[in-house]
Amino acid sequence: MIIYNETFNIDDSIHQEWREWVQQYIPKVLATGLFSKLIFSKVLITEEMGGTTYSLQYYTRSEAALKAFQSHISDQLQSEALKRFGDKMLAFRTELEFIDEFKASNNDC
Repeated sequence: MIIYNETFNIDDSIHQEWREWVQQYIPKVLATGLFSKLIFSKVLITEEMGGTTYSLQYYTRSEAALKAFQSHISDQLQSEALKRFGDKMLAFRTELEFIDEFKASNNDC
């Protein structure tokens, strides 16, 4: 399994508008059929530069699906975000390969 992670730092001045935009962006990504799920999380750190940080984690079974997304869809969506939010949104991307999952024997966590 491949996990494609996008991390965003969002300036306070566009925070609400960006949250509304990303809630519309997620269904568009899932509608491509390239990902089995997408997790939207708030990063629990305080950045020196301010703003709020979020993570989108896209899950797919194949690197080919990720490459298809990156070459045909991602650039268009990133361009839309840059036009709308400019330098008030900082983003970086990471590709991860799922290796294994470990669970605690105690389910009280």
